Amino acid sequence: MKKLLLIGTVPFFLLTGCMEKEISNKEVKVYNADGDSIGTVKLKEQADGIEFTYNLSGLPPGEHGVHIHEMGICKAPNFKSAGNHLDPDKKKHGLLNPKGPHLGDMKNIVVEDDQTYTGTDMVPQVTLKEGKTSLVKRMDGSSLIITEQGDDGMTEPSGNSGKRIACGVISKKH
Repeated sequence: MKKLLLIGTVPFFLLTGCMEKEISNKEVKVYNADGDSIGTVKLKEQADGIEFTYNLSGLPPGEHGVHIHEMGICKAPNFKSAGNHLDPDKKKHGLLNPKGPHLGDMKNIVVEDDQTYTGTDMVPQVTLKEGKTSLVKRMDGSSLIITEQGDDGMTEPSGNSGKRIACGVISKKH
């Protein structure tokens, strides 16, 4: 009986020892097209999505679009390596679009005259856990892109928000 009990506990121990810990918080380092750090965005898993907390500096004053992109690769200077907006359900672009939004569409930010932005945004339906809407499900994860202008909330494919000016990788390994 003791041997049977010991054998029964070993697989459980091995199974729990091999399980990967789920991520519930993440700090994303954001860089501009010159490769300079412009701050961080902290991600915190909530019941209805992820809370993004921004602490950025060195951005041009004014309104800027923010999007989550499908690839966790930030090759400067144009950040095209990040791919398109995260959109597993093949919806239309924009928070105002009745056939949207992309999962990666986010609210605009407004950078102060001193080139700083601090604030929070709640992005529903995304997660840091495993699943279709995970920001870290792929090996390279996803990315956070900031654009030179605000997103108009409707125009395909990116809301007339202009060039990509900053990028940060969201992944398990970073």
